[in-house]
Amino acid sequence: MKRVAYILILMLGFISCQNNNSPKKKSTGISPKELKKKLVTTNQFLVKAEEQNIKDYISRRQYQMKETGSGLFYEIYKKGRGVKAEKGKIASLNFSISLLNGRTIYQSEKEGIKEFEIGKGGVESGLEEGILLLHVGDHARIIIPSHLAFGLLGDLNKIPEKATIIYDLELVNLK
Repeated sequence: MKRVAYILILMLGFISCQNNNSPKKKSTGISPKELKKKLVTTNQFLVKAEEQNIKDYISRRQYQMKETGSGLFYEIYKKGRGVKAEKGKIASLNFSISLLNGRTIYQSEKEGIKEFEIGKGGVESGLEEGILLLHVGDHARIIIPSHLAFGLLGDLNKIPEKATIIYDLELVNLK
């Protein structure tokens, strides 16, 4: 699957680097329209494969998760009694981030409490979406597919390219 992702990246790079003013060359024997169609098909395959991996992970652990329209999966396994998260508030959370293979990547015990302004960006879009489903004191698992996490490149540190990430978190406070 990684090999397919690398090929996809190379093909996208090749297409984006073409000079639109120069005459089109058919050195590959495939038209730009056919190439675009193949890239879309490849991307659809990768998205479906990632979704199946997530569903298999959920099934193995017997989680009772809900799916949002974007492909985010979440489960609130301990209800809090605080106010609901909303855009413009600063969220503080204890967290653990792991991969589908079970390897823990980041933890608030080592990294410190994570704080961010909801709706401003600066964190994974899947985390922003997931936080808006929570109340202060909630404990939740949020499975974020790669397109809502760090995408094709990963975080260029510990999270690999095209990685699904799992947040196990507690929304500690909203300011």
